[in-house]
Amino acid sequence: MFTGLVEDRGTVMSIELGVESAVIAISTVLAPKISKGDSVSVNGVCLTAIEVSGDGFSADVMIQTLRLTTLGSLKVSDSVNLELAAPSDGRLGGHIVQGHVDGVGEVALIQPEDKWTKFVVKVPGDLARYIVNQGSIAIDGVSLTVGEINDANNEVILWLIPETLAKTNLSRKSVADRVNIEVDILAKYVERLMKRGGDNVE
Repeated sequence: MFTGLVEDRGTVMSIELGVESAVIAISTVLAPKISKGDSVSVNGVCLTAIEVSGDGFSADVMIQTLRLTTLGSLKVSDSVNLELAAPSDGRLGGHIVQGHVDGVGEVALIQPEDKWTKFVVKVPGDLARYIVNQGSIAIDGVSLTVGEINDANNEVILWLIPETLAKTNLSRKSVADRVNIEVDILAKYVERLMKRGGDNVE
């Protein structure tokens, strides 16, 4: 489990494409804290470290993951948001993030303002029902609070403070860029319970 509080912006060092998977090597200052087999959130996708060196780690990425997330479009030298798995006795500073991407959205607007930046993301229609005003959403693994949702256009309006831009790769995004989206897991559980509540289960 993760919290959506990015710990470092890593850099993609190499990408080795195979028939059914790829191996991505990433440099990061977090390397000394990573052990082989550890889970690491990479742009919001939970990956397992298969090799660790003094300045980075490598992870296997299945073809399905490459196809369903933005990891499939990563290039060497790209910046990625990184977070280590949350310790059981740690503080939950963001929200519960599983690292299981629900879909891919597209940046629709970036508008710098006096004390923050207006950041609008168009989300897949089937995910919009899980998003509420002042609720939580993870964009490329970054825990953010929804400022407003435009149901007519399936657009989520977010307000990014300078600290968020400084510590994540959202500062490098442009309009039309694709981003990984994970909606609040609690919303999906509630929907499931409500559906099952109407079943006549013996």
